[in-house]
Amino acid sequence: MCPCLIDKMKMEEMASMIGVSRPVFQFLLCFVATIPVSLFHRFVPGGPTAKHLYAATTGAGLSYLAFGLSSNIHFLVLILISYGSMTLCRKRCGLITFFLAMGYLIACHVYYMSGDLWKEGGIDATGSMMVITLKVISCAFNYNDGSLKERRLRDTQKKNRLFRLPSVIEYVAYCLCCGTHFAGPVYEMKDYLDWTQGKGIWTRSEKPSPSPIGPTVKAILQAGLCMGVYLYLDPRYPLERIGDPVYKSWGFIDRFSYQYMCSFSARWKYYFIWSVSEASMILSGLGFSGWTNSVPIEAQWRGAKNVDILGVEFAKSAVEIPLVWNIHVSTWLRHYVYDRLVQKGKRPGFFQLLATQTVSAVWHGLYPGYIIFFVQSALMISGSKAIYRWHQSVSGGKRMFKKMIMLSNFAYTVIVLTYSSVGFMVLSLDETITAYESVFYIGTILPVVFILFGSIMIKSKPHTSRARKVK
Repeated sequence: MCPCLIDKMKMEEMASMIGVSRPVFQFLLCFVATIPVSLFHRFVPGGPTAKHLYAATTGAGLSYLAFGLSSNIHFLVLILISYGSMTLCRKRCGLITFFLAMGYLIACHVYYMSGDLWKEGGIDATGSMMVITLKVISCAFNYNDGSLKERRLRDTQKKNRLFRLPSVIEYVAYCLCCGTHFAGPVYEMKDYLDWTQGKGIWTRSEKPSPSPIGPTVKAILQAGLCMGVYLYLDPRYPLERIGDPVYKSWGFIDRFSYQYMCSFSARWKYYFIWSVSEASMILSGLGFSGWTNSVPIEAQWRGAKNVDILGVEFAKSAVEIPLVWNIHVSTWLRHYVYDRLVQKGKRPGFFQLLATQTVSAVWHGLYPGYIIFFVQSALMISGSKAIYRWHQSVSGGKRMFKKMIMLSNFAYTVIVLTYSSVGFMVLSLDETITAYESVFYIGTILPVVFILFGSIMIKSKPHTSRARKVK
């Protein structure tokens, strides 16, 4: 028998043991391999150029093993789009890259039907393309910002701007560094260059070199726990049950509880993925974000952290969710979409929020479930802000009432997030509507009610202030 066939049979057996398909198991092996690959990056001799070559070759090699040759071809297209625009049209390279790279990603989503494939337990390179798309867009915008006058820039733009065009090897290495394109986190080109060149926070100083051992072990143990929880819960709460006759025969509480458990189970898969990537980023050193001001000082690794599990599960309001879930993508959306849509001298509003969530939806793929989820997210956040304004308007003497409002914001977040996330998981319009209808559209009605309530409160405030002025 052919050795290659034997290897495939062994892979099938090992994949079936943890309940995944062979392509997914193959991806997981390559993904976990980013941990030792990132560790070895610390010991590459020969200066920054050697480190760039190591990052680029290991990233391309892991991609080939995980997805095949076609993945690197797709990555190369995105890299060429961005690098070409930066070379030929610096003044507009950010916008050109945004629309061309995002357009190419969407075309690949449609061609490969990636959402259906992921839903069925398969995998392809479009997930990694999503990460690289964000990287090439941010780099192009930062190179564009490097040509603008400082007074026109926000603090984050000043921090991340690029005054020179990165070399080809620097750019490819930045995009594929040690397999970070598999699941993130997204980072800035300036940080990558500072890290490889030993500048900025990575400059050698009197402070001890930050040890990655403790945080890495913690991240790996967390990954193991998350995988265990996911493998335990996922078979017990199959998504396919939503909509079947047994589910429909249940009462409202049982149906909503089941939706909650489906959503809760699915989150642990993402917790596992981001915990592994956190371990890789910490080991490489790229995840280092500075030192605490406490005594004794401690190293911080915010650059590696992409999720705060307790922060997600016990979020006090929906506004906190983007700060603790897929943290670096949320940061990217704020810096490269939300902030750039706000006109100078004006405050952001619902339009900027909705536009940002729409970009996030399209980035995930052109499925009705994604679009509905992110539109719902905009409503959810706006409704949570209205509850917060209500909380702030209550006088300090009514402490118990203020605590009840805070508790209601927590309950509101759990209810609306659970309801909305079902669309993200089932994807199709019919299944999304069926799931929402089964719980009486509670996650759409609640945000609208609180937004209307909040607008009434805002309108009533000026009258109160005028009355006080008259007095």
